[in-house]
Order: sequence, then C-alpha cells, then structure tokens
Amino acid sequence: MHKRFLIALIFLPLISCIDNSAFEPQTQTLSDKRNSFTTTLARKESSGIPLAQPPKGTFDVVTYTSPAGELAAYLTPDPGDGNKHPAIIWITGGECNTIGDVWSPASPENDQTAAAYREAGIVMMFPSLRGGNTNPGVIEGFYGEVDDIIAAADFLAKQPFVDPDRIYLGGHSTGGTMVLLVAECSDRFRAVFSFGPVEDVRGYGPDFLPVSIWDAEETAIRSPGPWLGSINSLVFVFEGTVDGNVDSLRTMQEMTTSKNIHFFEVQGEDHFSVLAPINQLISQKILQDTGEKCDLSFTQAELMR
Repeated sequence: MHKRFLIALIFLPLISCIDNSAFEPQTQTLSDKRNSFTTTLARKESSGIPLAQPPKGTFDVVTYTSPAGELAAYLTPDPGDGNKHPAIIWITGGECNTIGDVWSPASPENDQTAAAYREAGIVMMFPSLRGGNTNPGVIEGFYGEVDDIIAAADFLAKQPFVDPDRIYLGGHSTGGTMVLLVAECSDRFRAVFSFGPVEDVRGYGPDFLPVSIWDAEETAIRSPGPWLGSINSLVFVFEGTVDGNVDSLRTMQEMTTSKNIHFFEVQGEDHFSVLAPINQLISQKILQDTGEKCDLSFTQAELMR
C-alpha cells in the first residue's frame, strides 16, 4: 500500500473524534479567510535537494518571482514557430514543493510526468515551490504554495510563445489537492484538472503538514473540502475506482452543488494508472479548446475508452 494511503487510514479515525465544524462547507470564500489569517508553523523545513538538470531541448530551467522570492521551474522551450501556444502548469504528488526528473519515460501504469501534454505540443511548466529544492522560504504544506502557483501562472502568461488566455492547471495526489486550493483562490486558469485529491489534508498525517493535525483552523484552511463554493472556473476531478482517494471524490461531490466542478470516477483504474489515458484525452481536448471561453467537457463513455 502506498505510504500516503496508510497514513490516511491511521489518522482519519482519530481526527473524527474532534470538532469538525471547520471542515463543513463554508460560506466565506477561501481568499477572504486567507486574507484575515496568519499561519503558525509547528516546524520550518526546506528540501535542500539540488535541482536536477533536464536534457537539453526537453526543458529549460527558469526562475519566477513569488511572494517567497525567486523560485526555480522547468519550462518547455520556445517552439520557435512564432505562434502562441496553450500551456499547462503541472504539480506533482508527494512532497510537491520539490521538482526532479519529469522527462524520463514512465510506464503507462504510473506516468506522473504528464508527458502527454508536451508530446502534444502544449507548453509545460513544473514550478518548484517555496522551500522546495534550494528555493528560499520553507514548506508551508498547502498554504503559501498557493501563491507560488499563481505567481508561476503570471510568469507563464508573459512568455512570448504562450497564449495567456489558454493557461491550464493540473496536478496529481497532493498536487491534485494543491490545485483545488488554487482554484478556490483564483479564477485565472482556463480550466483545472485535479487527479486523486483529498477533501481533508489531515489524512496525509504530520509528514506532509508543518502544522498540528489537531489544529482545526490551520488544517481546514489547507483543505479543499470546506471551500468548494469558492470555485469560479471550470474544475475537473478524476480518480480511479481501484484503491486511491475515490472516497474523497465522492465526499466532495456530496459537499457541493457548484456547477463549476465536475467529478469523474474512472472504472478499473487506480490512483496512478488513471493518469496516462486521461491526460492523453485532456491534451487532445486542450488543442481543440480555441474559443473565446473554455468549452471543455468529458463524458464517462470517453473516459472508459
């Protein structure tokens, strides 16, 4: 069993015994809550892992400015054709502040590189977040990182080969949770694709949270579930039905009536095998999404192919 799932099984029964009112759907927006909130970290950690150098022509190493300082990122090179291209920012799972090898070929059963996008000619950016790699700042665990991702989008929109009106956001696992939080704070992305998120980050346990999992206010502001009503752009949530976080998907589906969020269970796939085929499908739809407004949609029949 993946470590993250085991952590969730250990901690979720324990935290169910405390006051969970902060994890119910909130009428206040997440942005407003964050504006009046100051986080207090129980520990201050950073990765310290040097940035791996990608093969020439696959990704360039760039820096972008966030409230935490100058942060590193991987960005696919300018195609050199004079056109403006659609682009996607991708947030990986695990300790998603740190980026590493996202260019080596991966098995279709576990392709966390989201390579389908760059293979389709879509500009890709993998931002390293505060405290990740050798970046300034510390890991805040689903909090200040939201601002870093929005800053990455601002950087991406200024690139001469990127269409600023066709910037998408995607992420997997902890990265899927992160992109939901971003969507709850900003509508600057044309659409957001979240794979295998959770509604309550306490299930990740203390390894992923630099705050106490017993502090309801600190953990609720880092959890997408209470703030789904804040989403004003198109959001698509995917998870396989085998293992994984499909229960979280169902919980969030029950928590919201928003027409902006669309939930899809992919039959027969798991938390990792769902990535390759669905990213392939999304990449082709992005290429066709050229209108003034985003008109992306998915059907269960498409997902089952």
